[in-house]
Amino acid sequence: MKKKKRARNNIKYSKFVILASLFLFALMIVRVTQLALSTEIDDTNLQALAKRRTTKTDIIKAKRGNIYSSDEEVLAQNVSSYKLIAYLSPSRTTDSDNPQHVVDKEKTAKELAPILGISEDEILKYLSKEGIYQTEFGSAGKGLTELTKEKIESLNLPGIDFEESFKRYYPKGDFASYVLGYAKEETTTNSDGEEETTITGEMGIEKYYDSTLKGEDGYTTYQKDLRGYKIAGTNEISKEASDGKDVYLTINSSIQFFVEQALSEAEENYNYEWFTIMIADAKTGAILASSSSPSFDPNKRDITNYLDLNVASPYEPGSTMKIFTYMATMEQGVYNGNETYHSGVYTTTDGTEIGDWNRAGWGDITFDKGFALSSNVGVINLIDRYLSADILRSYFKKLGFGKKTGIELPGENPGKIDFKYETEIFNAGFGQGITTTPIQNIQALTSLTNAGVMLKPYLVEKIVDPDTGEVVYEGKREEVDTVASETTVNKIKDLMWDTVNAPGMTGAGYRLEGYNLIGKTGTAQIADENSGGYLTGADDIISSFAGIYPKDDPKVIIYASVKKPESGNQKVIWQAIKEIVVNISKYYGTDPTTVTEEKLAEYKLASYKNKDISTSKTELENMGINVTVIGNGSEIIKQYPTKGDKVTVGTKVFLITNDSNLTVPDVTGLSSKQAEDLLQMLGISVKLEGNGYVTSQNIGAGTAITDNMEITLTLTPKF
Repeated sequence: MKKKKRARNNIKYSKFVILASLFLFALMIVRVTQLALSTEIDDTNLQALAKRRTTKTDIIKAKRGNIYSSDEEVLAQNVSSYKLIAYLSPSRTTDSDNPQHVVDKEKTAKELAPILGISEDEILKYLSKEGIYQTEFGSAGKGLTELTKEKIESLNLPGIDFEESFKRYYPKGDFASYVLGYAKEETTTNSDGEEETTITGEMGIEKYYDSTLKGEDGYTTYQKDLRGYKIAGTNEISKEASDGKDVYLTINSSIQFFVEQALSEAEENYNYEWFTIMIADAKTGAILASSSSPSFDPNKRDITNYLDLNVASPYEPGSTMKIFTYMATMEQGVYNGNETYHSGVYTTTDGTEIGDWNRAGWGDITFDKGFALSSNVGVINLIDRYLSADILRSYFKKLGFGKKTGIELPGENPGKIDFKYETEIFNAGFGQGITTTPIQNIQALTSLTNAGVMLKPYLVEKIVDPDTGEVVYEGKREEVDTVASETTVNKIKDLMWDTVNAPGMTGAGYRLEGYNLIGKTGTAQIADENSGGYLTGADDIISSFAGIYPKDDPKVIIYASVKKPESGNQKVIWQAIKEIVVNISKYYGTDPTTVTEEKLAEYKLASYKNKDISTSKTELENMGINVTVIGNGSEIIKQYPTKGDKVTVGTKVFLITNDSNLTVPDVTGLSSKQAEDLLQMLGISVKLEGNGYVTSQNIGAGTAITDNMEITLTLTPKF
């Protein structure tokens, strides 16, 4: 009975195994059917997976285009960079007489070590890795130059090879850096686990024209075996790379150098927050030079400010805007330059006092003279008598303020032309409470060099296909609008000539004898973000200069600004602009033959102590120095500025004589530091009220100096 029971149990067990097997087999059939009919399983595309396992795509990298100056100096280019690799698998070698893998590891390490700058033992560690097809050599084997590659190739070491890539290089270093920007190399890993390097523009022209410069990569797709090699006889699909286009800028390398040189000297000799200069071709609007200090080297990317101050960072321009307020009045047909107003201080209807930089004023003066003296009250009277908020705003916008110029650089900022109330309107007329950029000012100033026709500024001269030489784009003079009559233009240019060249005017620091430079100065207070008002420190200003050179048949337009020059010292911007103008005049062949190099030079002041007053005065005046003699003595006992200080044409020098009855000098017009230094030299204590330049003194010039004398000086920023 027991045996029969076991038999029945065995039969039941066998049936269970059979049924389970049939069930599992059925599941397998269903799964196989599912795999055969489905294109995607568990979020994985089976066809793509199979393709990746059996096909390989090699990317053919397009070469990034070069960037050139207008005179064909290379400003940005690709240079080859190499990665060293060593093939370790003997399977690469099919002919023992021509090995394709590393055969003698010790010899290879010994010969590579001095070139790579690492030890033989370290190289042997890379070469001794087991079970791998190829190896690399860490950071020491990457970024190799063409010269290093040639040295290694000359060793004829079996199994040693190179992978070529490119990196962006800027031959001139810190040169037009904010215009060029930079392109950055980025390394990613593809689906085959291989590293790929791409170069992408991050700033400037490199970013704005990234797709144009980058070109389009090609590729080769083929069937591969398990080791990654192409299977013979299989189809291959290829597409050639299309190299990037070359971009030629309007930047003139000589004029750009003049600007870079001037900024470099300014950075060495003066303290400021930033200093920026832009120069355009007066007849076309092409940008010839553009730079800022501090700057950066695109090769090092030692960047402190990522904004291009000439296009992307608007600020209150100050009195350079008076050019355009005067133009607006003239275009209304109501301007009379001989009409007078009372200068000094203007009181608005709400009781706000707005003053000239010389709050004492110059009495009743003409509007023409008010322009050259940079009188705020003159502008206010023009607006009050002849303009309105709508007329002024409309004219500013007609000149392109408040909107982008379209210059070929990323991040251009339109600025802000927004004013409504009386005080805001008056302030806007002399460049406060509104914001503009240098490129907008350049655009507006082109109307003065083209008989009232405003031109669009541009930075790209042409774009060229390097393979065919075909010019695929060409920049050219583009007229935006007629914004002024020739009568208005000629009058404004005359006023700008007076500003720089007439005695005692605000642009006297820019005067170059024999040169026909014209311009308008501007000094804007800097807004206090906390109080809503303006900062009041002596150096809390932005000084600007809008210039045209020469007045007749202009060659260039210049716009320059410096923020927070130490103690409000204007010399930093005077010196730079004059140096640039002299160099440009030589470049264009327009330098005056009547001016000697000595007269244009910067002088280190000699010591005139104990020298004859008459002889010393004559010597200084022959150098173009303005001399004031204090006292009636025959010999000099002190001088200001002192020995070794740098002076230029137009500088004021005070000679203190051995007279026992000295009198107080007139220090109006001097900076606070200059006035304080001079008066303290005379034994006079100084009390300062305000900041900027001396506009009045409580003890008049000619008063006898007494013991313990104290003078109170009233200071005002010069606008």
